[in-house]
Amino acid sequence: QVQLVESGGGLVQAGGSLRLSCAASGRTFSTSAMGWFRQAPGKEREFVAGISASGGKTLYADSVKGRFTISRDNAKKTVYLQMNSLKPEDTAVYYCAGWTIPLVTTTPPRDWGQGTQVTVSS
Repeated sequence: QVQLVESGGGLVQAGGSLRLSCAASGRTFSTSAMGWFRQAPGKEREFVAGISASGGKTLYADSVKGRFTISRDNAKKTVYLQMNSLKPEDTAVYYCAGWTIPLVTTTPPRDWGQGTQVTVSS
C-alpha cells in the first residue's frame, strides 16, 4: 500500500493560482500512474487530471484543460497540480490518487490521500 499526503490547498481569489503537491511513500511510485480528483459539496467525486508513471502521458478533464497542469518528480516521489486561472466552480476538496499500473485508466485508483481544501472566492 502507498500512503499519499496532499498539501498546498487554501483560499484564493478568482483568477489566481495554487499548486498542490502530493508526497508518496512506498517503493512503487515510479511504476504507478497518478492522478488528482476533486469533490465539491453535494457533488460526486470527479476526475481532474492524470499522469502516467513515466510522466509522458497526461489526461485532463475538459473543465480544467488549458488551466491546470499535472506533473511528477519520481526522484522525489511527488506529484503536482498547478492550477491557474482558478474559478469559483473549482472550489472542492482535492484528492491525490494512485493506480497500481503505469497508465491512467477508468478503473478507480487503489490509493487515496486525505484531501486538501481549495476555495476560490469570486
